[in-house]
Amino acid sequence: MTTALITGSTAGIGAAFARRLAADGHNLVLVARDAKRLGEQATELHDRHGIEAEVLSADLATDAGIEAVADRLGDRKNPVDLLVNNAGFGNKGRYLDVSMADELRMLKVHCEAVLRLTSAAAEAMRERGRGGVVNVASVAAFVPRGTYGASKAWVVQFTQGAAKDLAGSGVRLMALAPGFVRTEFHERAGMGTDNIPNWMWLDADKLVAAALADLARGKSLSIPDPRYKALMGVVKVTPRALLGGISSKTGRKYGPQ
Repeated sequence: MTTALITGSTAGIGAAFARRLAADGHNLVLVARDAKRLGEQATELHDRHGIEAEVLSADLATDAGIEAVADRLGDRKNPVDLLVNNAGFGNKGRYLDVSMADELRMLKVHCEAVLRLTSAAAEAMRERGRGGVVNVASVAAFVPRGTYGASKAWVVQFTQGAAKDLAGSGVRLMALAPGFVRTEFHERAGMGTDNIPNWMWLDADKLVAAALADLARGKSLSIPDPRYKALMGVVKVTPRALLGGISSKTGRKYGPQ
């Protein structure tokens, strides 16, 4: 049985990855800040699917938290075969309305933690000649919209570049760029969702199924829904000046800054 490590595993996309991978027979290392929720999740997945579920309470906004997870990823005696870097959050408010401390905390989780954990996992995987990494980004990465989108753009560019560098090593890297997903994300950030059209919402379990299929196909970028693929197609041919105005307006209405 292979082992998957999932950050931000107790809710949303992370929880959907945990459910799917456990159902497929993978042992899990579940990572989040809330030890109580981790324990409950591990027990439920073990009882339902008969897999081993290890828990690791860590705050990826801290060096200690990142180091603890990196150490687990580097454990050669208990190897991790799939890393899902899912932990993340959004800040409510426009640029300069959000404190610098909160901005830096987001960059720590979205960029530094992703870099360090991907590197720890990929190094061990390259030695074995196999493994995979999924770094959760967002379609916000493709439009000029604030620090959240900028951090997710970094995730996409880093992941696709690293995937090219590791081509032929047996290690696959993929950036996952979903749109709006029904999770705790907006609630935790204090953002309302009543004004988001129903057609824009994605189901987390279906998203994960599509993402894993794309990883198996060797893709370095997954936009796992035809609706958002069509939207990103429009984005590619829209002039940047016009796109900036549109994304600024829609970002203030719908999404994190």
